[in-house]
Amino acid sequence: VESFEKFIKENKDEITALRILYSRPYKQRLTFAAVKELADAIEKPPYLWGVDRLWNAYAALEKSKVRGASAQKILTDLVSLIRFALHQENELEPFAEHVQKRYEEWLSKHKNFTEEQLRWLEMIKEHIVGSLTIEKDDFDSVPFKPEGGLGKAYQLFGEELWGIMDELNEVL
Repeated sequence: VESFEKFIKENKDEITALRILYSRPYKQRLTFAAVKELADAIEKPPYLWGVDRLWNAYAALEKSKVRGASAQKILTDLVSLIRFALHQENELEPFAEHVQKRYEEWLSKHKNFTEEQLRWLEMIKEHIVGSLTIEKDDFDSVPFKPEGGLGKAYQLFGEELWGIMDELNEVL
């Protein structure tokens, strides 16, 4: 844990994801590619840290502050680890749980969605869990494409789609 936190401080200007996570409020949006770059850096020698190993180390040291486990092997859990290491979050929880809470809060303020819109919003949320963001091009892939892709999303939400995407990217 000490070595990992030292690594974060020493590389905060060198690795894009760390630079973004260090700047609160975030000056630019964190991307999956940036998190992947960070993951690659910490998994190489001399570190050989994986998300699961780091998670387990924090759980051993601060059990009362660590919720859940990074058992899903989701790369985005690295975001939760960094935020916890930087003391931006008081608890270490899987990224999916963090996103779910924020999604529920957001949804409670927007109660006028149809059942089909809610199903699409759920798919968007799940995409953000695994990829950090939702972009227009993402509708050309699974799970959106088989359901009608961008055309269907636009049919369901109209011009509001772009604002909803921006909001969910920011909030989640």
